[in-house]
Amino acid sequence: MTDVVAPSGREEKILGIIETARGKRPKFRDPCITMAHGAGGKATGTLIEGLLVPAFANAALDELGDAGIVSVAGTDVALSTDTYVVKPLIFPGGSIGELAVNGTANDLACAGARPLALTLGLILEEGLDSAVVREQVAVMAATATAAGVSIVTGDTKVVERGSADGMYLNTAGIGVRDPRARLSPSALRPGDQLLLSGAIGAHGMAIMLARGEFELMAEIESDTRCLWPAVDALLDAAGAHLRCIRDATRGGVASVLNELARASGVAMLVEEARVPVDPAVGGAAEILGLDPMQIANEGVLVAAVAPEGAERALAALRAAKAGERAVLIGECRTEPTGMVLVESGFGGRRVMDQLVGDPLPRIC
Repeated sequence: MTDVVAPSGREEKILGIIETARGKRPKFRDPCITMAHGAGGKATGTLIEGLLVPAFANAALDELGDAGIVSVAGTDVALSTDTYVVKPLIFPGGSIGELAVNGTANDLACAGARPLALTLGLILEEGLDSAVVREQVAVMAATATAAGVSIVTGDTKVVERGSADGMYLNTAGIGVRDPRARLSPSALRPGDQLLLSGAIGAHGMAIMLARGEFELMAEIESDTRCLWPAVDALLDAAGAHLRCIRDATRGGVASVLNELARASGVAMLVEEARVPVDPAVGGAAEILGLDPMQIANEGVLVAAVAPEGAERALAALRAAKAGERAVLIGECRTEPTGMVLVESGFGGRRVMDQLVGDPLPRIC
């Protein structure tokens, strides 16, 4: 990583103002729900931290991880749930069925738990072609087999025509936390290294282009896949040096890094030139005025590793399925607390903020 460059007096003052504002607990005061509350950025964080966490206060929720950990007869069990409302149902590189299985399995994996079983809730719109239902059921069965999980129970509801985009899916998952895993969003320390498992932005951009709302043509496919092989490799190689793992879904890598920086009270410095972005994704994002760091992924994880374990962790990740393009993108620092800074290829620095608004609704 690059050497520390002391900020100017003006920069230090601005960073201090931002740091103070971010140090305050979010309060949910919005007069109504908007699409931004489901986009994974600031509005989502305010809804979760300002309303849901205080209302359901417990130790598992306080971690704000990808899954909650509860003790059952002395065994740490991970639980996670997610609802999928993606449009269109089928897109380059994947479908709603693949997202539903892989997404929940990945939330368990990134909590350090091997995914074991899922529930499936089907919300079907009146008039939906039965062939679509059959196809997605087959897709989910195949994806579950590949991920090593079983779909063991579920529910089906049908809503009136026009009340859904054909099909919504809800999956909940359970897994037993691996004894090698002692992961927490609040465990990061200055000096920890930040690893990224692969190229970013493919999922969100693939769905945006699949909608046909823009006159753009690009061969971009979703990166939806199971992340357990990559997590397993990290746990094996880094052991106690592995601080935390998160999958960068809604809100992208930017949201994950900001959440971890706040939870641990560290600063982060990311080198923009090290972050892999495929040319087609980067070109489309530039045309549409989007930051790839804020675009959703469905097969990319971020890992924070103590410096003494970082080299082994990176090598293991690169050797694992879904981690072949893994890179070191940055490190944790001391100041400014709770903030993420990006160093551009030209040497300048800027604050990496969370997603504001909703440029890409219904990506998962």
